Amino acid sequence: MSQPTEKIVDLRRRTGAGMMDCKAAIEEAAGDVEKAIEILRTKGIAKAAKKAERPTAAGVIESYIHPGERLGVLIEVDCETDFVARNQEFRRFVRDLALHIAAADPVAIDRTGIAADVIEREKRIYEEQVAQSGKPANIVEKIVQGKLEKFYADVCLLEQPFVKAPEKTVGDYLKETIAKFGENTIIRRFARFKLGE
Repeated sequence: MSQPTEKIVDLRRRTGAGMMDCKAAIEEAAGDVEKAIEILRTKGIAKAAKKAERPTAAGVIESYIHPGERLGVLIEVDCETDFVARNQEFRRFVRDLALHIAAADPVAIDRTGIAADVIEREKRIYEEQVAQSGKPANIVEKIVQGKLEKFYADVCLLEQPFVKAPEKTVGDYLKETIAKFGENTIIRRFARFKLGE
């Protein structure tokens, strides 16, 4: 059954997906625009994983200076084309990341960016804490691993809850952006500056 053009156009406006993808999603959702958005998000995030291997030759460097000028962030986010890099929504995404970094103070983009000695130090601290609690040895390792996972969620940018929408992580927001623009997108690096640190 063919769906009204207005629904397809509305879905495209709300999601940024291609016309043919919107038409197919509206048809699959039997005309329900909200359900079609869910369908596009699910398919888009799956596509995002496939795009991760493609080279990124364009991008944006964004700065954010917090009011009072005592805190600032510089971030580089790379994408595949200048067309996307110049897009206002893409730039808003990069600015959102800079704001998040200012607020959440991550140490690294992901787990690979944390030095092995820092991880070992944290693990030793957790082992000592748990050993003092008198828990059985077979539970200690699980508790320590749980504490390490919490540590990663606190200090790794991609694992932190996104400050503007805490129900998703920054990694989820990145995948949604990849799905929306159809291009591989990489948070290349960032620096957070605080006066006196």
